[in-house]
Amino acid sequence: MVRIDATREVSDQVHESFESPFFRRFFGHGGELPIPREHIERGTGSGFILTEDGQLLTNAHVVEGAKQVKVTLKDGQVYQGEVLGVDKMTDVAVVKIEGTNLPTVKLGTADKLQPGEWAIAIGNPLGLDNTVTVGIISALGRSSSEVGVPDKRVRFIQTDAAINPGNSGGPLLNSEGEVVGINTAIRADAQGLGFAIPIETAQRVAQQLFVKGKAEHPYLGIHMVTLNDELQKEINQEGKLKFRVTQNQGVLVIRVVNDSPAAQAGFEPGDVILKVGGEAVTTATDVQEQVELSSIGESLEVEVIRQGNPKPIILSVLPGSFPVDN
Repeated sequence: MVRIDATREVSDQVHESFESPFFRRFFGHGGELPIPREHIERGTGSGFILTEDGQLLTNAHVVEGAKQVKVTLKDGQVYQGEVLGVDKMTDVAVVKIEGTNLPTVKLGTADKLQPGEWAIAIGNPLGLDNTVTVGIISALGRSSSEVGVPDKRVRFIQTDAAINPGNSGGPLLNSEGEVVGINTAIRADAQGLGFAIPIETAQRVAQQLFVKGKAEHPYLGIHMVTLNDELQKEINQEGKLKFRVTQNQGVLVIRVVNDSPAAQAGFEPGDVILKVGGEAVTTATDVQEQVELSSIGESLEVEVIRQGNPKPIILSVLPGSFPVDN
């Protein structure tokens, strides 16, 4: 486990109200508009070494905005680290330090975890280096929506091992001392709850970041909601959509993004998604996960019920790369 100190330049933006004619009227007589000023923002997090030559894994929010970071090992050795890639959608980042025979972690598998197992979190919470906390695996497969970060594409591990600011990016271990996840203090109000990114997800993303400097996520281009009886009635009663919802379960397509892969494949607002890639889906999160498992540019079959058509139809879509600025 290592400590990561990151510094980044942050610009103080001028509030849009200062650009208004009202403010310009008064600043125009001898006064001047406030000038945006830059200041240095410092943050501390954790990480761990994957390879003896210095490949590190951490959270994206620990190093975001920094090109170089200071990496301190447990024995006090300090290295200059280069941030090779950041993926905001999974909160995973990779850093490289120059070294040989560096101490590495042993990786386990999150897929085999069971609620009730021991969980060990290591990190630098609140600046207290090399802190170890112990708890259990409280739950598995927490969706990003459940955790309160719907913009992420992660099924989180939940633990009651204490995870505080500074723990972010550190390893979550099983009872064998194997890394099964990356701790992330992603919810500031998560009293007594901690979350970790499964190591399988982190490895998959890290591999792309080390090779290409970015991670690509398959993208269809639809806005969707999970249907139930209450939502069906609410949508139909409000009448804000140009169609009536005839299904009370499945995943409803609310909007199709112009010129997106979904638009090119013939998706329409009002379609209810039943299967993606041959797998039945019941929630919007299910759809997102099946799309994430698909390949960019390769045909993906999606089974939908179209309004007014009692029989399902199959749409063949070529997922694109999610338009995100890393």
